[in-house]
Amino acid sequence: MAVGARDYIDKLLVKKYADEKVDNHEAMESMVDPNKMLDAMNDVAMIQRNMFMLSQKLSATCYGINAKARYQKKEAAG
Repeated sequence: MAVGARDYIDKLLVKKYADEKVDNHEAMESMVDPNKMLDAMNDVAMIQRNMFMLSQKLSATCYGINAKARYQKKEAAG
Protein backbone atom coordinates (compact mmCIF):
# COMPACT_ATOMS: atom_id res chain seq x y z
CA MET A 1 0.00 0.00 0.00
CA ALA A 2 1.51 3.31 -1.08
CA VAL A 3 1.54 6.32 1.17
CA GLY A 4 1.06 9.79 -0.25
CA ALA A 5 -1.23 11.95 -2.32
CA ARG A 6 -2.76 10.15 -5.27
CA ASP A 7 -4.96 12.74 -6.97
CA TYR A 8 -5.08 16.52 -7.43
CA ILE A 9 -7.24 17.20 -4.36
CA ASP A 10 -5.00 15.14 -2.10
CA LYS A 11 -1.93 16.99 -3.42
CA LEU A 12 -3.58 20.34 -2.67
CA LEU A 13 -4.47 19.20 0.84
CA VAL A 14 -0.88 18.05 1.42
CA LYS A 15 0.40 21.45 0.28
CA LYS A 16 -2.09 23.30 2.46
CA TYR A 17 -1.36 21.39 5.66
CA ALA A 18 2.37 20.75 5.15
CA ASP A 19 3.45 23.76 7.22
CA GLU A 20 0.72 23.62 9.87
CA LYS A 21 1.91 23.45 13.47
CA VAL A 22 0.44 20.76 15.69
CA ASP A 23 0.60 20.12 19.41
CA ASN A 24 3.25 17.75 20.61
CA HIS A 25 1.17 15.26 22.56
CA GLU A 26 4.19 13.72 24.22
CA ALA A 27 4.99 17.02 25.93
CA MET A 28 1.41 17.49 27.18
CA GLU A 29 0.28 16.26 30.57
CA SER A 30 -2.72 13.97 30.51
CA MET A 31 -5.89 15.14 32.23
CA VAL A 32 -6.70 11.55 33.21
CA ASP A 33 -4.49 9.42 35.42
CA PRO A 34 -3.61 6.35 33.33
CA ASN A 35 -3.68 4.03 36.34
CA LYS A 36 -7.21 5.15 37.25
CA MET A 37 -8.29 4.71 33.63
CA LEU A 38 -6.85 1.18 33.50
CA ASP A 39 -8.54 0.35 36.82
CA ALA A 40 -11.87 1.60 35.48
CA MET A 41 -11.45 -0.40 32.26
CA ASN A 42 -10.59 -3.49 34.31
CA ASP A 43 -13.73 -3.00 36.43
CA VAL A 44 -15.92 -2.71 33.34
CA ALA A 45 -14.37 -5.84 31.81
CA MET A 46 -14.89 -7.77 35.05
CA ILE A 47 -18.54 -6.67 35.26
CA GLN A 48 -19.15 -7.69 31.63
CA ARG A 49 -17.51 -11.07 32.21
CA ASN A 50 -19.63 -11.65 35.33
CA MET A 51 -22.81 -10.63 33.50
CA PHE A 52 -21.98 -13.06 30.68
CA MET A 53 -21.39 -15.87 33.17
CA LEU A 54 -24.69 -15.11 34.93
CA SER A 55 -26.45 -15.07 31.58
CA GLN A 56 -25.01 -18.49 30.74
CA LYS A 57 -26.06 -19.91 34.11
CA LEU A 58 -29.56 -18.45 33.74
CA SER A 59 -29.85 -19.89 30.23
CA ALA A 60 -28.79 -23.36 31.43
CA THR A 61 -31.22 -23.20 34.37
CA CYS A 62 -34.12 -22.12 32.16
CA TYR A 63 -33.29 -24.87 29.67
CA GLY A 64 -33.35 -27.44 32.48
CA ILE A 65 -36.65 -26.18 33.87
CA ASN A 66 -38.28 -26.19 30.42
CA ALA A 67 -36.94 -29.66 29.65
CA LYS A 68 -38.27 -31.00 32.95
CA ALA A 69 -41.67 -29.41 32.33
CA ARG A 70 -41.89 -30.96 28.84
CA TYR A 71 -40.84 -34.35 30.17
CA GLN A 72 -43.48 -34.26 32.91
CA LYS A 73 -46.13 -33.10 30.42
CA LYS A 74 -45.32 -36.01 28.06
CA GLU A 75 -45.24 -38.47 30.97
CA ALA A 76 -48.68 -37.29 32.20
CA ALA A 77 -50.18 -37.47 28.69
CA GLY A 78 -48.75 -40.92 27.95
